Amino acid sequence: MSPDRRSGLIAVGVFALVSALGGPGQAQTITAPTLTMAPVDQYLMDRNAEIALARTAAPAAVSGDAAVLVFGPHGYESAVKGKNGFVCLVERSWLLNYDDPAFFRADVRLPMCLNPPAVQSHMALNDRATQLALAGRNKTQMFESIKADYDKKALPLPAPGSMCFMLSKQQYFGPVYGNADPHLMFWFAQADRMTWGAGIPGSPIYVNQNAPDPITTFVISAPKWSDGTPSPTMEMH
Repeated sequence: MSPDRRSGLIAVGVFALVSALGGPGQAQTITAPTLTMAPVDQYLMDRNAEIALARTAAPAAVSGDAAVLVFGPHGYESAVKGKNGFVCLVERSWLLNYDDPAFFRADVRLPMCLNPPAVQSHMALNDRATQLALAGRNKTQMFESIKADYDKKALPLPAPGSMCFMLSKQQYFGPVYGNADPHLMFWFAQADRMTWGAGIPGSPIYVNQNAPDPITTFVISAPKWSDGTPSPTMEMH
């Protein structure tokens, strides 16, 4: 989400389930917001558990042949080689919106599966934000550094067709939004939201455009989770 503060997009209005995530491999939780990243071990997961969680971002027909990255003490690293050009990973809380109260929380888990056009641009942003967080930068410093990177074109804009799946029942955006709902995200370079009819009354398309990323993200809720079961929030609406 980006980085797109992509993942934080759900704050724009996607119907949320305000429940906490539990289960095997879950990191220690931080109950209060922090100004900088907590000790890195609080964000780590068992490697196999993280691979399995990353694959829940998309239907098995997609994620089963996707490459998988896992988060380690020095950043994201390759865990599984893929065959279809997709990349699945579990993003952490420093990819949320900068004003999100869950920013830097150690228990946030954001499984996503990027399509081939999205891999280069989104992973560049993910890696840059992750390295800044690991270096102990606070939110303001991260914001300023990423803005400077985009201004000097050190970070790429989304390629045409860039999108990702976020269909995991186990995704957790923090105590405010819980696991939100299953959704797809589409990234554009400062697109006009009205070309999609997004963000207007009655539209099923949510829009997010957060500085410092010169990127517009459209979010479309999906009726089912990656395992094929229906989303309760979609059934209610």
